[in-house]
Amino acid sequence: MTSRYPAISADIINLFATRNTHAVEVAVLQPADPFLDMAGEDLRRRIFLTESETGQTLCLRPEFTIPVCLDHISSQAGTPRRYSYLGEVFRQRREGGNEFFQAGIEDLGDRDTAEADARSLADAHALLSLVLPGQALAVTLGDQTIFEAVLAALGLPRGWRMRLARAFGSVPMLEAALADLANPPRNSQLSGPVAALVLDGDLDGLSAHITSGMEEAGLSASAGRAPSDIARRLIEKAELRSVRLSNEAFAALKGFLAIDVPLDGAAQALDSFASDAGLSLDTALEKFAARARAIETHGLPAGKIRYDAAFGRPLDYYTGLVFEIAADNGDRPLAGGGRYDRLLTLLGAKTPIPGVGFSVWLDRIEALRETGP
Repeated sequence: MTSRYPAISADIINLFATRNTHAVEVAVLQPADPFLDMAGEDLRRRIFLTESETGQTLCLRPEFTIPVCLDHISSQAGTPRRYSYLGEVFRQRREGGNEFFQAGIEDLGDRDTAEADARSLADAHALLSLVLPGQALAVTLGDQTIFEAVLAALGLPRGWRMRLARAFGSVPMLEAALADLANPPRNSQLSGPVAALVLDGDLDGLSAHITSGMEEAGLSASAGRAPSDIARRLIEKAELRSVRLSNEAFAALKGFLAIDVPLDGAAQALDSFASDAGLSLDTALEKFAARARAIETHGLPAGKIRYDAAFGRPLDYYTGLVFEIAADNGDRPLAGGGRYDRLLTLLGAKTPIPGVGFSVWLDRIEALRETGP
């Protein structure tokens, strides 16, 4: 370990050793496509891109979850397996440096998802408690599974469920989607060829048309959304304009998103919501309650952990639990994580591998250590 590493690094690595993890190092230079395709709009805008001599689009490592999963797949290691890491990531930030250290644990292959979720949250909390002794911590949980179950139970078409699921974790995107759902916008003016392709739902033809237009304009597809992604969004928007949610269903969705309670009362609050709205959420609620019980067995006080039904994290690969831990009354997360059960399959794993993990921001922790609790 070099002197460039934060002073708290040794304590964190020692903690990881007690948590039955395998320390892993992944390359700083990574293939860009997995991040562009799966990490989400927020991170995609802030990635530093470059190109290899062979024309492959590469990027500086913007986070660790995707590289650790790729490394696990290529090594053909068995599961369950827990990986720990500590190193630099590179992304454009609104405040702070563009190069900063993160540390975390990725927990792969444990089929007891309630226990694995609880363990991930407990590990993140233990790490912060170790390096910030005496600091009161605020924990916020969300659940992508519960949100998607509510959308399905309300009878929303697949296109709307996908749009709202993508917006989960971004307040502006979610508010815009809900506004469109309440009052669908009129059809926008599209050029003749594009309008015809959109009307026909011709994804391949529209993607090819967009690719051709980008090439003529000298634009690189790797600089932003892929042509296929743009085409899919255009077709989805056209389909979504024809849907209007009933007043009762829209009120139920807004009521769900307003739930914000301590974790020890969250299962009851969700059960009451489902009963009042006449929605069947039994399977999702059972899994939620099992996780809450597992969190308590790890010694985390459920009464001091908040469940916010509208809370998500702006990474597209999350599928279930999402969480952040901040200093009490702090406005920036010190740790963030969640479950990503589809990610490894999308990255090339031959069989589904469940996963959950978290990262901590070491620069934010160090700044807080300097000022004290």
